[in-house]
Amino acid sequence: MIEIKLFGDKGFKGYTLVEAFPGIGLVGPMAGSYMIEKLEMENVGYISSEQFPPIASIHNAMPMRPARIYKSSKYKLLLFISEFTIPPVLVYQLADEILAFSRKYGISRIVSVGGMPSEKPTDSIYVTSADKDVLKKAVKSGIKPMEEGIVAGVSAALLVKSQEYGVEALDVMIVVDPRITDPKYAELAIDGLNKLLDIDIDLSELDKEAKEVEAKIRELLKKVKDTHDNYTSGDSTQETGPSMYA
Repeated sequence: MIEIKLFGDKGFKGYTLVEAFPGIGLVGPMAGSYMIEKLEMENVGYISSEQFPPIASIHNAMPMRPARIYKSSKYKLLLFISEFTIPPVLVYQLADEILAFSRKYGISRIVSVGGMPSEKPTDSIYVTSADKDVLKKAVKSGIKPMEEGIVAGVSAALLVKSQEYGVEALDVMIVVDPRITDPKYAELAIDGLNKLLDIDIDLSELDKEAKEVEAKIRELLKKVKDTHDNYTSGDSTQETGPSMYA
C-alpha cells in the first residue's frame, strides 16, 4: 500500500505537479533538487509504503522521509522527489496514487522529468504526452515532440494511465548517455520546464550544484541498496549517510 500524506495545506487547485524520481542519467533528482533550492520550495508532505527501503534522510539534524513533496506557492508548483529508485513492483500503484491525488486536489497537469538513453546525446529537449492537445500546447512552448524513444518507470505509467483519470500528463525528456551523469542534463531539463511552465529558474549556478547533488545521489542510491541488502539479510545497523539536501 502506498500513501501520499500532507502536513496541512491542501490548496493545490491549478498547480502543476513535477515528478522527479531517479531514473536514467539521474535527470529528475538533479533538476528537482536544484528547483527546491532556487525556488525556496517548502516540504509539505511525503509518500510512504511498507515496501519502500527502510531508511530516513537526515537534514539539519532532523530525520526526513526519503520520498517527499515540496511546494512553491509563488509558481503554483508541487514537486515529488525521492532519494531511492522506485521498486518496479510499485510503479503502477504509485502512478495510480499520484493521478488520484492530482484529480482530488485539482492539479492542472503532471510533468515528469527524465532521461532517454542514447549513444549520441544531443542538446535537444523533447516532450511526449498521450493527449494530442496537451502535446500541441507543449510543442508551442518551443520543445520538440519525441517521435521515437523509450520512457520508463513512474513517468511511463503516468503517461499511459493519465487519460483514465482525466488528468493532463506529459514528459520532458533529455537525451542522455546512460553510462554517465552530467549536470548539463539537468540544465536542459530546467530550461524545458522554464519554457513549458513559463517560469524563470536561474541556471547560472546549476553546473556546480548539480555536480554536488549528483555525487550525493549516487552515494545515497548505493547506500540505500546496501542498507536494504543488509536489512533483508538481518543486519539493520548500517547508517545511510547524508541527505542530498544536507
